[in-house]
Amino acid sequence: MSQAVSPPRVASPPPSPLPATLRRNAPLVPTDSSASRALAAVIAILTFLAALCAGAAEIVASSADQWQGTVAQEVTIQVRPSPGRDLDADVARAETLAKATPGIASTRVFSKAEAERLLEPWLGSGLDLSDLPVPRLVTLRLAESARPDLKPLRASLAEALPGVASLDDHALWLRRLSTMANTFVGVGVGLVALVLVATGLAVVFATRGAMAGNREVVEVLHFVGADDDFIARAFQRRFFRLGLRGGIIGSLAALLAFALAGLLAGAWRTGPAGEEIEALFGAFHIGWRGYASVLLIGVIASVVTGIVSRLTVRRFLA
Repeated sequence: MSQAVSPPRVASPPPSPLPATLRRNAPLVPTDSSASRALAAVIAILTFLAALCAGAAEIVASSADQWQGTVAQEVTIQVRPSPGRDLDADVARAETLAKATPGIASTRVFSKAEAERLLEPWLGSGLDLSDLPVPRLVTLRLAESARPDLKPLRASLAEALPGVASLDDHALWLRRLSTMANTFVGVGVGLVALVLVATGLAVVFATRGAMAGNREVVEVLHFVGADDDFIARAFQRRFFRLGLRGGIIGSLAALLAFALAGLLAGAWRTGPAGEEIEALFGAFHIGWRGYASVLLIGVIASVVTGIVSRLTVRRFLA
């Protein structure tokens, strides 16, 4: 009786290897890829632009405060020539009334030549202005303790020199300067907000691309019991580090740009153009508030990157 021959055993196929991104000690999101480097470069550029806007707004705000403080400490008496009156006597009378007013620290009378020189930017130099009724000016330096009440002086000038002398406290010019500075600062803040929005949109597209490229990894993690929070935290940590790296690079580049601008302004200070730039913007020194705002923008960019990536991952997984 013949024995039954058992069929040969068929070797079972080896288990399929896990995706390359699930190797031991490998991160969930690739740490060094062309997409990651490109995103870090984009964040650095956007942070640099936002920091430039914030620093420029701080320079304008500081310069405007300095201008307002300087102008607010001075008022001007304008004495106009009048037929039948002695202009020099009227100027001396106006100065005497100003010195008798409490709160006036010092006075300075502009000579006829100095008053004519003030018209050169509009009329040009080398002109004979002797026949023109050029007003004379008396500048009053106010005491630093408290702003004096100028109403008695205004009334005294109207009574002693009616239709001849007028007091200008530069209030209208100060309001216009304040409005201009606040507008510039508002525009700077708006540009910073737009740059941060652009950063968030770039992170959204980068996160969706990373999720699509790691779909198999996400499915395996779900299969072994990982929840959405675990996956979202992994992506958030990775993109936060990318944002922090880009934010630091952009902030340092902005600080270097301001330092270079300060050096160039100092080199040009000897010329007329440099004097005008220094009069408008100072020495391009942004101060501690400017440095803090530039560094804060770099931190905000990294925080926005991490939060936006986490929200994008949760929405993608949902």
